[in-house]
Amino acid sequence: MKKEKLVTIEYPKSLISESYRTLRTNIQFSSFDSKVKTIVVTSSGPREGKSTICANLAVVIAENGYKTILIDCDQRMAKLHKIFNTSNEKGLSDFLIDNIQFSEAVQNTEIPNLDIITSGTKPPNPSELVASEKMKKFIEDLKETYDYIIIDTPPVIIVTDAQLISTYVDGCILVVASSQVEKATAIKAKELLQKVNARILGVVLNKMDVKQKSYSRYYYSGWKKLKK
Repeated sequence: MKKEKLVTIEYPKSLISESYRTLRTNIQFSSFDSKVKTIVVTSSGPREGKSTICANLAVVIAENGYKTILIDCDQRMAKLHKIFNTSNEKGLSDFLIDNIQFSEAVQNTEIPNLDIITSGTKPPNPSELVASEKMKKFIEDLKETYDYIIIDTPPVIIVTDAQLISTYVDGCILVVASSQVEKATAIKAKELLQKVNARILGVVLNKMDVKQKSYSRYYYSGWKKLKK
């Protein structure tokens, strides 16, 4: 299996890596009343880069000394195991149906302070699994061990998983690919999250070519609020 490059590891001084650190800071200071520990990352549609953003965000948080766990809840199009070049034979779905223990589901990564739970065996009923009380309790239990829990979910417009999980967490990040998503689609995604009273921390504008020679291969991820 070919390992996908994590820009925050391969090019830590690049503009894109700095944008991930800015994203980390914005999340940490998004609320003065309560600390944001559990975060859902979703998108309006497929191939907007949410899994890549999820992975790199988890890396920069872990690099800052926080014990972090990354969970792949995208049971239909799992990708995090490919990014981290790790096994997906057992994972979240297997744990939720009591086939394995937590110790069997969680995997260490090469990055200090960062663990991962891959999606695991593809279930026939992904939405029912993530909507279960066990999933809700699992997230709560993880708070006792980890400083940050980052959850990669399917696109919010396609299936209900992101809406369901967003009701269990402290906040959500919506990824929007500037080069491929209509504004109306992005607004619809935001409204679907608002419908379940999800706390939207902000929107990451992805795949925006910065047109700078040194970084022409990369994309800039900006932090913004989405308005009609």
